[in-house]
Parts: sequence; C-alpha cells; structure tokens
Amino acid sequence: MPSQDSLGSYQDETKTDFTWIVKANNRAYHAQIQKRHLWCLKKRKYADNAIKTAKYNVFTFLPLNLYEQFHRLANVYFLLIILLQTFPQISTLPWFSLLFPLAILLSIRGIRDLIDDVARHRSDGEINNRPCEILTGGSFCKKKWSDIQVGDIVCLHKDSIVPADLLLLSSSEPNSLCYVETMDIDGETNLKYRQALLITHQQLTCMENLAAFDGEVVCEEPNSRLHNFVGILEWQGEKYPLDYEKILLRGCRIRNTEVCYGLVIYAGFDTKIMKNCGKIKLKKTKLCHLMDRLVLLITVTLLLTSFGLAIGSGLWATKFFQEHSYLSAFYSHTGALSYAFFAFWGFLILLSLVIPMSMLITFEFIYLVNSCFINWDTEMYYAEKDTPAKARSTSLNDQLGQIEYIFSDKTGTLTQNIMTFKKCCINGTIYGSSNKSECSSMDLSWNKYIDKKLEFHVQLLLDTIRRDQDPILREYMRLLALCHTVMVEEKESELVYQAASPDEEALVTAARNLGYVFLSRTQDSITISELGIQRTYKVLALLDFNSVRKRMSILVQDPEGCIKLYTKGADSVILERLHSDQTNKGSTIKALDSFAAETLRTLCLAMKELDKKEYTLWKKKHHAASILLQGRAQGLDTVYEEIEQNLKLLGATAIEDKLQDGVPETIHLLKRGDIKVWVLTGDKQETAVNIGFACHLLSEDMTILEESEISEILEPAWCSSNSLTGSGEALCDVNSFLPYQASAVHGKKALVVTGDFLEKIFHTEEDKKAKKKKGLLEYLRFRTADTSKDHRRLIEKAFVELATTCQAVICCRVTPKQKALIVQMVKRHKNAISLAIGDGANDVNMIKTADIGVGISGQEGMQAVQCSDYALAQFHYLQRLLFVHGKWSYLRIAKFLRYFFFKTFAGMMVQIWFAFYTGFTAQPLLESWFLALYNVVYTSIPVLCLGFFEQDMNDKKSLQFPELYKAGQKDLFFNFGIFFVSFIHGSFVSLANFYITMWAMGDRSGTRVTGDYQSFGMIVATSAILTVMAEMMLEMKFWTLVSFLAILISLGLYCLLTYITQSFQAFNISPQMFPYPGATRNALTDPTAVLVILLCIVVNIIPSLAVRFVYSTISPPTMSEMFQVQEIQKKQSTVELTSHNSRNSLLRHSSYAFSHKEGYAHLISKGASLRRKGVPIRSQLNDFHSTHSPGKESPLLTQINADPKKVSAEQKAQLS
Repeated sequence: MPSQDSLGSYQDETKTDFTWIVKANNRAYHAQIQKRHLWCLKKRKYADNAIKTAKYNVFTFLPLNLYEQFHRLANVYFLLIILLQTFPQISTLPWFSLLFPLAILLSIRGIRDLIDDVARHRSDGEINNRPCEILTGGSFCKKKWSDIQVGDIVCLHKDSIVPADLLLLSSSEPNSLCYVETMDIDGETNLKYRQALLITHQQLTCMENLAAFDGEVVCEEPNSRLHNFVGILEWQGEKYPLDYEKILLRGCRIRNTEVCYGLVIYAGFDTKIMKNCGKIKLKKTKLCHLMDRLVLLITVTLLLTSFGLAIGSGLWATKFFQEHSYLSAFYSHTGALSYAFFAFWGFLILLSLVIPMSMLITFEFIYLVNSCFINWDTEMYYAEKDTPAKARSTSLNDQLGQIEYIFSDKTGTLTQNIMTFKKCCINGTIYGSSNKSECSSMDLSWNKYIDKKLEFHVQLLLDTIRRDQDPILREYMRLLALCHTVMVEEKESELVYQAASPDEEALVTAARNLGYVFLSRTQDSITISELGIQRTYKVLALLDFNSVRKRMSILVQDPEGCIKLYTKGADSVILERLHSDQTNKGSTIKALDSFAAETLRTLCLAMKELDKKEYTLWKKKHHAASILLQGRAQGLDTVYEEIEQNLKLLGATAIEDKLQDGVPETIHLLKRGDIKVWVLTGDKQETAVNIGFACHLLSEDMTILEESEISEILEPAWCSSNSLTGSGEALCDVNSFLPYQASAVHGKKALVVTGDFLEKIFHTEEDKKAKKKKGLLEYLRFRTADTSKDHRRLIEKAFVELATTCQAVICCRVTPKQKALIVQMVKRHKNAISLAIGDGANDVNMIKTADIGVGISGQEGMQAVQCSDYALAQFHYLQRLLFVHGKWSYLRIAKFLRYFFFKTFAGMMVQIWFAFYTGFTAQPLLESWFLALYNVVYTSIPVLCLGFFEQDMNDKKSLQFPELYKAGQKDLFFNFGIFFVSFIHGSFVSLANFYITMWAMGDRSGTRVTGDYQSFGMIVATSAILTVMAEMMLEMKFWTLVSFLAILISLGLYCLLTYITQSFQAFNISPQMFPYPGATRNALTDPTAVLVILLCIVVNIIPSLAVRFVYSTISPPTMSEMFQVQEIQKKQSTVELTSHNSRNSLLRHSSYAFSHKEGYAHLISKGASLRRKGVPIRSQLNDFHSTHSPGKESPLLTQINADPKKVSAEQKAQLS
C-alpha cells in the first residue's frame, strides 16, 4: 500500500486528465496507437527515439531544394522571364542571357544546402548510433539509441548519458537513489538526486523481475516543462504517484551511481529537452530583407515602366499607321493594341536585366569568402583545445555588424564554473593573496590528504593552524569540515567529494588542504581528521538550506560531549543573528566589503554552544514540527529560527567563481559599442549578480531594479492600460509610466528578475487559470482581473521598454524555453538585431531564436555548437567576431550593394532612353553578349574584391574604437536613401553616356565611323564599363595588389570576349548569336569615338568628385571627434575597470551557491544516501550626472568645434 504522503499527493493530482499511457515491455500496444496528423492522415502517437534534423535524402534533395529556392521572389521572377523568352513574338533577348545566370545561382545554393545537410546527417548519425542496453527477450542487449521505443526498459551505467525521458525503477545505490548531472539541461554542474518508488526499489532489482514487469504509467502529454512531471504508476492493483524527482531526463549524465534501470516514458522529439529546442528557422539578415523589398520595388517599377513604354508603343503605332497609310497592307493583321501588348512583354524581358541576378550569385561568393576569413583568423584560435572559430552559417556575416542586444548564458560561457577558495577572514584577520609565488616555498608533506589542485597558499595561516592555539581558528576550520551535505568516496586511495554545489565542494576542499579533512559520514555521525587526529562527531540535527533561509546549520556533539551549532550563510542573515557582544563584527564587515570589492562570493560563519537542557527542549519542538501533516516546512523553519540566534561570529570566506579569459574586457568593449548585454541563466540570483559585478556588467554607480521595484514601476502602466482601447500606444515612451524623477530614470540602471516573475510577464499559462485569480499578475500587484491579449501584450511591452532602458539585464532561474521567449519578446517589441551565445543544450532554443546564434565549444557538450551559426572557443573572441569581422562584413556587403545597383543602372538604363528613338519597339541597344556578361564577368571581379577585402580601418583600430560599430546598428552604409542615390547616380551616368554619344555621333558622313546602330551601342557600352571602373577606384578605400589586378583583368576580359563575340569567325558559325562582327573595332579605330568615350568618363566622374569634396568639407572627421572618443574611454575605464569602492552592508553582493532546492539533509538524516561500509541585493535610485553620459561632449570640445581660433594653446594642451 502506498504511504499516507503518497496517497495525499495522488489525491491532489486526480483532478488532472492523464492521456499519455505507457505500458512496460509492451511494444505492440504503443505501435498500434495512432493520432491524426494532416486532415485524414495519421501517424504513430508514440515517437521513436531517432532524431532527424536533416531535411533531404537522396531522392528528395533535388525536388525539395528547388521547391525551397523558388520560394524566393527573385527566382520566380527570373523563371517567368525565361519562360517568356521562349515565345519568339515577344522575346527581345537570347535564351542564354538569363538562363545561364539562373542555373549558376541555383547550383551554388543547392551545393551549399547539400553540404549543410550532409553535416546534419552526420550529426544525427552520431547521436542515434550511441550505444545503449535495452531489455529484450529477458536479457539486456546492446542496441543503438535509435532502437529505443516507449515502454522499453533500459540499463544505464555510471557516466553514461540518459537517452530518453525515463522513470527510474531501481539502482545500485541505497534506496535506489540515482545521482545525475543536468549541466546540458539547465547549465548547473552540481549533482542532483533522483529516487525510485519504494515498491519498484524492492521488487525490480533483478533481470527476471524487470522482464516480468507489466506496470502501466498514466501521465501528462509530452511538454516542455523541465521541472514538472505528474503521473501515476498502476501495478499489482495499486496506484503510486509519480513526480519530477523520479524522472531521468534525456541529456542528463549518470554520476556516482554504478547501475540504474529506467522505463522509457517519452522518446525522441517527445522528450522534454527536445520540446525545449524549438524549430530550425531560416535566418535572413536585415540587408537580405531590405534586398527582398528592393527587388519587389524594382519589379513593380519595371512593370510600370514597361506598361508606360507599351502605351508609348501603341500611340506611336497609331500615329505611324495614320501617317503611312500606304503601308497598311503590311500591317493589316496588326493593330495598335496588339502592337502595344507585344511591346509590353518585350520591354519586360529587355528590362529584366535591371534586376541583377548576378548580384545574388556574387552575394554567395562574398558570404563564403568572409566566412573563410572567420575560420582562418588565428586571433580566434584557442590553442589549448585546438579549437578554431567556425562560421557554420555562410549567409549571416553582415548581420554581425548590426548587433544591438546580446543574450548570454552564464555557466560555461561567462564563467569557467570553477570555484576557488581565494581568501578568508578569521576573527577579523584577513588571509589570502593572489600571489602564487608562495606555492613553491610551502612544506605540505605533513598533510597526506592534500588536494592536487590546491590554489590557496598562505604560510602564515598554515603555521597558525598547526600550532593549534587559537580556539576561534579551530572552530572556524571545524565548521568548514562539518557543516555541509557533501558525499565522500574513496577512489584509488584518494578522497573524492560529491557536492550539491561547486561552492560547497570548494569550502570542504579548502578545509581539507588546511588540515581539517572530511573523511566519512553515516546517518548520525561525521568523521573528520583534525591535523592528523581522527574525531567523530554525533550529528544531532541538520538544518538544511532553502532560498528563504539563505543559510544552513548543523547541530553536533563532539567527542567530549559538548553540543555545538555551526551555521554558515549569507551575511545579510548571519549578521543580524549574532550575539550583541561581538568585538570582531566591524572588522569582519570591512573584510566582507573588501571581498565584495573584488567581486568574490562571500559567506559568513558563526557558531554557538548549547547546554543539554536547552538542546532537550529544542529537540522536542523539532520533533513536533517534523511530524506535522500540514505546514511542516513552515513549522521547521520556525524551530530553526529559534535556535539560530545569539551566534558567535567566527569569520567569513571568499570564493572566486573564475571567469573565462577576457570576459570583463569584452563586456567593456560591447558597452562602448552600444551593445546591451543580457545574462540569462538557470542559476540562482545571488550567484548571477555576483558574476555580473565580476565581469563588469554591473557597476557601483548602477541602480539595481529588482522585482519589487519593477512591480511598482509597472503598476501605473497597468492601471493606465485599463482605460486604453488600443494596443498601448501611450506606452511608447517609458518615461510616461515611471513614477520616479526624470533624473533618476536617466541614470545607469540594471534589472534583475527571476523566471517566476517572467512567467507572469509572458502569460504562458492557460487563460482559464488566469481568470481564476483575483487579479492579473497578483505577484506584481496589478489591480485588475482583465486578462485580454491586448493588455497582456501591453504589460509585456511596458516591461521591455523598461528593460531596454537599462544598461544591463540579468534573468535568473529561467528555463530554456523562457530564454527563447525573452529573445523573442525583445525582437518583437524593439525590432532589434539580437545575438545569443551559450554552450549547453539548455541554450539551444535561445540560439535558434536569436538573429545570430553563437555556440561556445565548452565543457557542456556540443549541442549548442551544432545548432549555432558561429562557433567560438571562448567568450572573449566575440569582440573580434563583432567589431572586426562583423563590422567589415557589413561594410563590404553594404558597399557591394550600393556599387552593384549603381553599375547595373548605369549600364542597363540606356535601354529606356534608346526606346524613345526607336518607336518604342523594345529593340536592344547593346549586344546580347554584353548584356549577358556585363554583370557576370565584365564588372564582377572588382566588386568581388570590394566585398572580399574592403575595410574602413584595420583590426587593431576597429577594436580600439568600438564606438564606430554604431554605424551598422543605424544602417548608415546602406538603406532606402542610399539605394535611391545609387539609382539617381546610375541613371545620370546612363543618360550622359547615351546623349553625349548621340550628340557626338550624329551626322558623320565622310568619316570612317558613320554613326551606325552597332557602333553607337558599343561606344555607349565601353563608356559605361570605363565609368564603372573609375567609380570603383574612387569607392575602394583599402587597396591591395589583388584590387589592381581585378580591374586590369576585368578590362582584359572585356576586350578579349568582345573580340571573340564580334569576330567574323563567330559570325560565320551563327549569325543570329553573334550579330556584331567587327563593331567595336570599327568604332574605336576612329579618334573621335575615343574622345567621346573620354568625354563621357569625365562628365560622369566630375559630379562624383564634387559630391565627395563637398561632403568631406561640410562634415570632415575632425580631431575633436577622436578626442571625444578618448574622453569617453577614460570616463568609462575609471568607472568600469578599476576596483570597486567599498559598499555598505546594504549594497554588498554576497552570495553562496547552495542548491536551488533543499539539499540532501533529509536523505542524510534517514541514511538513504549512504553506502553501507564494507543582503538582499537592493540599491536606492540615485541621480546620475549628465557629465557621465558618453554622448555628452565636454565644454572645451564644444568651444573648439564652435571657434577653434579662440582656443588658447594651454587649453589645447589640456585637451590633448
């Protein structure tokens, strides 16, 4: 029979509808259950465990890839034009002029997609082919992960990865405990335990019983809630409640447990981690979206232009028929309307070249080469692990130059997740130094338990400990060795600690290195070695940690019979529980401030002695509270609070959570580049905030807004929204609902929230649950019960407006799905370019949701890298990825687009002007081979060099002045305005080339050049080519030998290919395909034609030079701007990079990374886990003076810019 507690839990869940039924060892049952998929189609309800992320196979690649590619509007347009070319009545260009470039474009993209999909196939194969043991036919057989199905029983060994979501049936540990590491799921490296049901622990310990097991699990449908599970096990006529602590999630790693057995509940894409991964979305850059709109605009313009020219053609035909009625016999079958109809399609084909298909081809090459530059950058190569940077996506490089928000994981991304005991304060005396030179001079041979990774070396402290004359020091060390929930085992004659958090392991290890070694524990005792002498302490009570208490205590009786209470916890709770007579309190507080200034994680230690009478009385209260059926936790907390008073302060500890190399410097550069950094972590709030200070994301002059302040700020917004009928337009300005003074609002702010708080912002719960509450966001104290979608979005928008005014945002205790929702929320309300960076499976959804996903190839596996767009080995490589490669790529792509549109308009627009002189007949002016090769060959190589090598400054200057990164964020290098300037520039060049040539080549009788149609066209074409090359030389700022060669090669190819296509030999082969024999040679042998070309070039270049000169004169890059940047650097460096000033106790960011849930205290007390031997972070809002604003120019600089002549030499010297 189930226990009372079990029955109570079950009764609470009987109201839930359970529809997911799993029958153990019964594959036939699960195979027959189907669900509706599409319309009348059905598929199996229970997914198998194979993961498939690849999109194609051998048979589907070609049709699916072509289907995807023709989802692009430009490709569909070109295909329609090619189809129109098959009709000879309207075709004005040869078939190869468009088919050849389109075939190249589709082939390049298809090959790229094929390479990417092959990589996905490899990745799927690596995961699906991992080995496992499945119970088949009464014995465990070695199979693959992909062979696992729902209802199977699998066997897992130590250090193996859980292949599916399992119900833990039994294990080799006492009471069927199983220790797991969930680093790939929630980013936490501390061990967590899972425990099987008592009934399965007792009966399912051998293979025969497991094979005969026929239990049925009824539970909730597959969902993304990582920390929730509700279900029941029906077996042998009884029902047993199941909860989250009995489930092993896919992606966990078995630790400290030799063997365990589990029943597969969810498999494959039904597992919780896969439900959190999100779907793969096609990512397009901001410039690509702009390109799509421009292509649509050009297409509409071409349609209107063709329609206008067709009308002109019809009117001309009408006039021609009237004036030449004697030719009516030849045109009797053609009316003006049909003439205009065919002219429309002819012009549409002729002008289709204005949409540069070759630009899309060149795009692919530029993206590919810039991706190779990222892969080849030795400055982003991590030699220690032989890991280079890798651009996994080749079509997002320019987006790296426009990032506005970075969403970063903490554990393994910003930090190494390595806790080091750095310093300590004992009875007011500080010990510890960052100088490692003392290591070699210390004699540690006396301690046989010394840890090999010892990093705390203080000879003075060691000497004092060995003398054993200081009672406070002795109690301090005993506390470190006794007050914890660490498990210990011996491997190869060495002690191995398994702790609930890395902090706790660091403290116990520090005590071990200093001579107080934790050796073993039983259900009611702890044995330690004190300077080589073993002493066993009787454990009377273990007062475990929780998030409200922020402390833990242990009540022990030493071998001499004295009863002592040892307590450790956050200083905000320990200091207020001290005895009034504490002489060392002031010095300890100063030490805490000193530790906090170094961004170390601080912890206070205290103790007190109890007499037997006091303990006996408290023990009765403790027993009474422990047997309560209702309010047990609150009762125990009250009893704990009673004994944890009048403590004696022993000192404090300082632990360093090691950051990744270069993290503070990178955060500093990101701030200067106007990139806002949000830290999204599953870790606890105190830990995350402490890391925020350590990496200089948070600073002393920031106002830290926590949930209570945020609620007060957003409450007026919600109240005002009740009177709105729209979608919240009144909240466009965050200042309209902030109840603080404007001066305070504009100061530096940081925002710290938890996942529970964000859950209420997102409203991901069902509306029915929300309506049952008395008010919306009761936790946030909003005063209404309206749960409409508009009002939910209004609150979300208000929160985003507040958060985006902050210089830093830290979100703690967030799930992988919440990470993605945060990114999505900012993208939706701010329309900003985002980057997400992480290293674990819990970051995959966030990486997929962001515009740019960066995976850190760290210690948490490769899931984040496999789903990322870019892979880096260290966080600090991000600065080079953005400020060097990102800025260069954006500059190159922007200049490439600007120049490509210009040269296309300059070369192709002459067709329109020519139509006015040919009766609107859609007759091409230029040779068909020139039209086909103009963008693809003749002018493509120089523009490729522009896209490959262009840079405004070298990499060192780019990192020295990250403020220049803002140009990409503001779209300054390419936008609609610049496109229209390119259009006007190109149109002017085409007009000048056409009309200057027409003026010069009018009536040329008596000369070698008679002004024929073909010679006229070739002079215009040559003028366009040379003008475009001249503009290219003016546009390019970074010249290399390749750049010079590119221009020479392009001109050489033009001459060579023109000679070939206009040779008489080619004409003899096919007069229709090569109709221009000797046209260019005939034109250019006349000196007049050469002078016309030179005149065209001069006329075209003079306006461009004039505009550049005027622009440089009106807005030159003055030295005052550079001084201004340097002033900003100096101000920020003094605030950000120097040591923090000591804060008072209210501002101290102490933290201790206890497990976010209660630890192993109740397990230790029951002996279930033991092997049988063979300050709230709150700041006051303050004003931040405008002189600290980076955008504020100093008065002296203002005076220099206004009138440099009036500035004295002394002032100039002062400025410099």
